[in-house]
Amino acid sequence: MKFMTRALKHRNFRLYFSGQIVSLIGTWMQQVAMSWLAYRLTGSVWVLGIIGFASQIPILLFAPLGGIFSDRFNRHRLILLTQTLSMVLALVLTALTLTKLIQVWHLITLAALLGLINAIDGPTRQSFTVLLVDKREDLANAIAINSFTFNSARLIGPAMAGLLIGWLGEGACFLFNSLSYMAVLVALSKIKVHDPPRHSAPILQGLKEGFRYVGSSTPIRSLLLIVAAMSLCVAPFVILLPYYAKEVFHGDARLLGLLTGCSGVGALSGALLLASRKQVAILGRYVLFASCVGALALMAFSYSRSLWLTLLLVILLGFGLIVTAASSNTLIQTLVPDSLRGRVMSLYTMAFLGMAPLGSLISGRIAEHVGVPPTLFGAGLLAITCIAWLRGGLADMDEHVEQARAAPLPQTSAPTA
Repeated sequence: MKFMTRALKHRNFRLYFSGQIVSLIGTWMQQVAMSWLAYRLTGSVWVLGIIGFASQIPILLFAPLGGIFSDRFNRHRLILLTQTLSMVLALVLTALTLTKLIQVWHLITLAALLGLINAIDGPTRQSFTVLLVDKREDLANAIAINSFTFNSARLIGPAMAGLLIGWLGEGACFLFNSLSYMAVLVALSKIKVHDPPRHSAPILQGLKEGFRYVGSSTPIRSLLLIVAAMSLCVAPFVILLPYYAKEVFHGDARLLGLLTGCSGVGALSGALLLASRKQVAILGRYVLFASCVGALALMAFSYSRSLWLTLLLVILLGFGLIVTAASSNTLIQTLVPDSLRGRVMSLYTMAFLGMAPLGSLISGRIAEHVGVPPTLFGAGLLAITCIAWLRGGLADMDEHVEQARAAPLPQTSAPTA
C-alpha cells in the first residue's frame, strides 16, 4: 500500500490530490444533474446528445491552444484561473436553477463554455503533474493516482447526485459543485512550485513546433494514435448501454446503473494496477495488452446475450480504456521535453477526450442504419486493426524510456528567498 501511494509523500502532490478528490466528485454530480434536468425539461434524448457534444467538442477544436498557453504561461496560475472560471459557471448554473429561470439553451451554452475552459485546463493540468513530484520515478505513480481519483469520483459523484436530486433537486447538486471548487482553489493556493516560462514564440509557430515534434517521435506518435483509436472506436460503447439495458436484457435504470458501474470498476482496477507498477518501460506492453483487451471485449460485448458475460465484458472495457490512456500518459510525460510538454499533452487531451464525442456521433448515426451490435463489432474490429498497424512504433520503447530517464526532471521546488 505504501508503494502504491508513494507520490503522496510529495507535499505539493498531496495538496493537489486532496483538493481534486472533492472537486471531481462535485464535477460528476453536476454532469449527472445537468443531464437529468435537460431530460426533465424536454423529454428528449436528442437534447442530451447536444449537451454532451457541446461540452466535449471545444476540447477537440481548442486543446492545441490550451497547450500553447500551458507552455507559454505559468501553469500554476493558469490552473487557478481555469478553476475559478469553472466555479463562476457553476454558480451561474446554480442561480438559474434555484430561481427556476433555467432553460435548455442555458444548459447548452454553459456546457459549451465549460468545454472551452476544459480545452485550456486539460493540457495545463496534464503538464502540471510533473511539477508536483521531485523524483521522475514517482511520476508514473502520480498519474496513476490521478486516474484512480478521477474514476473514484465517477463512481461516488453520480450516486450522490441521484440521492441529492431526489431530496433537494438539481440545484443542490450545482451548489455542491460550486462549493467544491473552493477545496481545489485552497489546495492550489498552498502549492509552491518553480515554473519558469518555457517559450515565447508566436502562436502559429508554437503549434507547428508541437506538431513537428510529435511527427518526428515515432513512440509518442504511436501512443497518441492508439489512444485516439480507442477513444473514437471503443469509448462510445457507453452511450449505447441504454440499448442493451432496455432492449437486450429488458431492464430499467437500475440495470443501466449496474452496467455503468461495472465500467467504473474496471477503470478503478486498471488505475490500481498501474499505481502498483514501478517500472515505466514496461508500460509500452501494457498499452498494447490493454488496448487489445478493450477492442476484443467490445467485439464480444456487441453480440453478448448473457447478462453475466456482458457485465464481465463491460469491466474489461473500462479496464482496457483506462490502462491504455493512463499508461500512454505516463510514457508521453516521461519522453517529452518540458519545453514542449503543454503542446504535446494538448494533443493527448484531444486524442483522449476530444475524439470520444466524435466517435459517439459517428457510432450513433451508423447504429441507426445498421443496428447497434454490428456497429460496435465493426468499431472493435477497426480498433484492433489500428493497434496492429501501430504496434511497431512501440517496439523500442524500453530504450527510449531509459534515454529520457537519464535527463533530470525540471526543478519543481519554489526557490527560497
